[in-house]
Amino acid sequence: MSERNPNKKVANSLVAMSSAAVLAVYAAGYTRTQAAAEKLDTQSEERRPSGQGRGRGPAAVTDVPRKDATTGANPEPVQVAERTTSVAAPAAVSSAPVVAAKIAPPLAGSVEPTASQPVPPASNAVVPEPAAAPVAVVEHKPELVAVVAPPAPPPPPPAPKWNDGTYTGWGTSRHGDIQAQVIIEDGRIKAASIAQCYTRYSCDVIDKIIPQVAARQSPETDYVSGATQSTNAFYYGVVDALSKAK
Repeated sequence: MSERNPNKKVANSLVAMSSAAVLAVYAAGYTRTQAAAEKLDTQSEERRPSGQGRGRGPAAVTDVPRKDATTGANPEPVQVAERTTSVAAPAAVSSAPVVAAKIAPPLAGSVEPTASQPVPPASNAVVPEPAAAPVAVVEHKPELVAVVAPPAPPPPPPAPKWNDGTYTGWGTSRHGDIQAQVIIEDGRIKAASIAQCYTRYSCDVIDKIIPQVAARQSPETDYVSGATQSTNAFYYGVVDALSKAK
């Protein structure tokens, strides 16, 4: 028994020392944090203006008891801001003003209108005036009268190119001479012919060019192959005869 008593005393002293150390640490911490706790108490008691919270809507204030750090009691309620979210109401849909006509109450003894009877218009109702019927406007356009110009008078007949009559003329060449004869009627050549032939060859070789004088109304005729001199002599004879007809 004597051996166990010293060990028990050592254990009791250790427990006492531990308790004293814990109390010393707690006291030191309380001393250092007391000023910060009082500052927080002062800030919590101040009232914040509405609308400065971080939430979307105004904050609601709720009293929450705050326990004392030393005694654990609830000395006074602390106002804690509770954030609430408000949802904006949708804007009212504007509508066009509706004008209602006042209908006078039926008089005593009057008969209510049925579906077949027309309902008289209200006293304050605006009855539109009937639109006037459109008037057709007929535009009278002046009639266009076509003006026909009188026909132009016919051009005067050309003056006669040659005088009427029978004329003869001589044409010469290296192979001989030919006398041509021309008949003029109404200023035009009616016919041509050879009156005399004094060429080396017979004048029958140029018979096919003689009608060309009246057809062309000119002494210009074609050439005959192999009878160029005789063709020239006949040409000059017609030119000489026509010069006399002017």
